[in-house]
Amino acid sequence: MELLKKHRDWIPAVLIALILGGSLPFKFTGDPMPTHIFNVVGEFLGLDFFKAYGAVIIGIAELASSILVLIPATRAYGGLLTAGTMAGAIFFHLFSPLGVTVHYVRDGVEMSDGSLFYTAIIALLCGLYLAYRGKNTLPIIGQK
Repeated sequence: MELLKKHRDWIPAVLIALILGGSLPFKFTGDPMPTHIFNVVGEFLGLDFFKAYGAVIIGIAELASSILVLIPATRAYGGLLTAGTMAGAIFFHLFSPLGVTVHYVRDGVEMSDGSLFYTAIIALLCGLYLAYRGKNTLPIIGQK
């Protein structure tokens, strides 16, 4: 039990790195699912540049989050960045035409995937936990 208590911040950090890091190859290679997601969100927002570059922009934020949470000194910042990014993802899943289950076409076959919404919730909760645990290291929030 003492070992778990000693390393309790590593579990959410590794979960974030696995969830966000695992999606990076898809965002940076033009995979059909993120292409569809960012087209839908860009259309919903009326932002053509988000359709074209949204996956890369969010991918860079997620890469930064993944790195920051793995470095103990920057873990709270990574938690905040993760929480903000995932709050945006959850918002668009719930309040745009995207939906909780994403429907897209891959090689002419209609596909459905609801896992992104649920992994976003897990990453959000982990990010909030890490930000709270490191709140004393954050400017403004950690000041007394």
